[in-house]
Amino acid sequence: MIVALLALTMASGLVALTGAQQPSQDAAVRVAIDADDIGGVVRSAAGPEAGVWVIAETADFQTKFRRIVVTDDQGRYVIPDLPAATYRVWVRGYGLVDSPAVQAAPGQQLALAALVAPDARAAAQYYPASHWMSLMQIPPPDAFPMEILAAPTQARGGAPAAAGGRGGRGGPAGPQMIQSQEQWVSAIKGCIVCHQIGNQATREISPSLGTFDSSIAAWERRLRSGQIGANMFAAVSRLGSREKGLAFYADWTDRIAAGETPQAPPRPQGVERNIVLSSWDVSNATAFIHDVVSANKWGATANPYGPVYAADFHNDALIVLDPLKNTHEMLPIPTKVPKNQIPTFTGQRIDLPSPVWGEQIVIEDHVAPDTPMLDHEGRVWVTGMMRGPENPSYCYDGTKNTFAKQFAITQNRRQTAVYDPKTRTWRSVDTCFMTHHVTSGAPGDPRMYYNGLGTMLGWIDTKVYFETGDEERAQGWCAAYVDINADGRIDIDVDKPIQPIGIYSLSVSPADGSIWAGSPSGTPGRIVRYTLGRNPPETCIAEVYEPPYNNPARPGVKGMLPRGIDVDLNGVVWASLAQSGQLASFDRRRCRGPLTGEAALGGQHCPEGWTLYPLPAPNFKGLKRSWSIARPKRSVAETGFSRSRRCRLSATVSLPTSTAAAI
Repeated sequence: MIVALLALTMASGLVALTGAQQPSQDAAVRVAIDADDIGGVVRSAAGPEAGVWVIAETADFQTKFRRIVVTDDQGRYVIPDLPAATYRVWVRGYGLVDSPAVQAAPGQQLALAALVAPDARAAAQYYPASHWMSLMQIPPPDAFPMEILAAPTQARGGAPAAAGGRGGRGGPAGPQMIQSQEQWVSAIKGCIVCHQIGNQATREISPSLGTFDSSIAAWERRLRSGQIGANMFAAVSRLGSREKGLAFYADWTDRIAAGETPQAPPRPQGVERNIVLSSWDVSNATAFIHDVVSANKWGATANPYGPVYAADFHNDALIVLDPLKNTHEMLPIPTKVPKNQIPTFTGQRIDLPSPVWGEQIVIEDHVAPDTPMLDHEGRVWVTGMMRGPENPSYCYDGTKNTFAKQFAITQNRRQTAVYDPKTRTWRSVDTCFMTHHVTSGAPGDPRMYYNGLGTMLGWIDTKVYFETGDEERAQGWCAAYVDINADGRIDIDVDKPIQPIGIYSLSVSPADGSIWAGSPSGTPGRIVRYTLGRNPPETCIAEVYEPPYNNPARPGVKGMLPRGIDVDLNGVVWASLAQSGQLASFDRRRCRGPLTGEAALGGQHCPEGWTLYPLPAPNFKGLKRSWSIARPKRSVAETGFSRSRRCRLSATVSLPTSTAAAI
């Protein structure tokens, strides 16, 4: 498997078709192109095809390269600024099947013949994964509350399987009762964090798995495959019991095998047709590209026309793509101690053989890098496991460190490293706090801010670090406490922590430098605002805001589980609501009540600050509420092919799309 940098998900692999008649160039309307463009008109038997994709692909470079555009209302297209190469060009679109690939070169006028799908099932093979996932039948409201009957999964050899989803994420350690359809939907959507449920690899049972007496048995065999199989099989119990979970998925694939298809999505409209998408294959057969960055959030001047950086979770590497030369390299991420002293993130045993890798252990992720981010100088910071879990004494000895005096941290499994592209050198940087995602401070703020899936906000002052090399002096951290008595300081005997809280993402506000975090812990989840004040951690104050949820001030409005987060120039927070399938904005300036104190601790005190936008994807079967099937991971469009055989990810392009992130 080669992994690619891509920003748009498509439903299935290429379909090889022959026999189409190419329209003559004389019959087609010529379009204006430059010497490095390919352009023309797409027509089918029905006439010009508007809002379909034209894909140009070449293997002439070190990385396989693609550029994709959308036709206008007259079927015209231009694939612009192509590097010199020989390309395969074809048409894909809703209501069509893939056209035969035609060889072309830049500077060529190329009329393309689109093929109308012969039936609804053929057409549906190209629908987004979210549309296929929408065919899942959710139990009716009167099926809840539902007790979770989760017996420990026995891995091969009688050993108990690890609990949870991938690496323990989102496993059955949640509620022992599923209280509502909402919690059921949340459990299903947890799988989308790593897998593109609904693509061809998941909606069909591959013959390579073997033959089975029932689809339930086939699903058990599928879920138990490979290194992560035992974890995935255990996670099925979140749906009430192992048997209920397997029956749920078996019902879905059985109906699809019998011919059921989802509703047709609309073709791209308006500005969606202006998108030019480029993608490059990078890394290797076992890659798991987790996150990507190409510029500092505060401007592109730190990395003008520079590389795109991606964290390869399974290969402990930073992937560097040169989008101008169409080349890539894999840089190993250094650690504080020898890697064999750091436990792997993924278990090193096989439950049942993988249909692809058999008994082979293919993942040895000691670092498990998560997120790369550029600082103001163009250096790349990435999070990962750099040592064992035991912290240095200054992390918990309050006589040595003022941050430890307020918030002692004895253990931490993830730290950080920084790569300087100018010198091509690495530094592994120790942190007291756990790291997960990282973001850059505003202009004038040299800090890099980190979250760690828990309560702590951490930071490294890059100016102090590079001037002194002193890791202890350069870092600081604080927990999320609400200033109950409004005295401008945190006293842990008086003020109160925000609970439950597991910070997943964070972003800095350009308006005032405050740090915002998304916390999808518990229903409905929350966003948290931190201000460091003059003397952190004493002056590090947090505020909490939950999306409207059973709030009498916003009847009928429900938003759940803020996950990805960003802040615009006006200080308005944008968040992806992973459970309810919405994009949300939150404007703190619209709040009418108190922002601190006991009244603000619950989080439902500013429903007027929220605006919820449904995502353009269909609803699950059996749901009356309008919950989009989509589960966005970030607050900007970030999509990719599934982690089945080929993942793709992209640089520099944000796309409106109805499919959920697979990364």
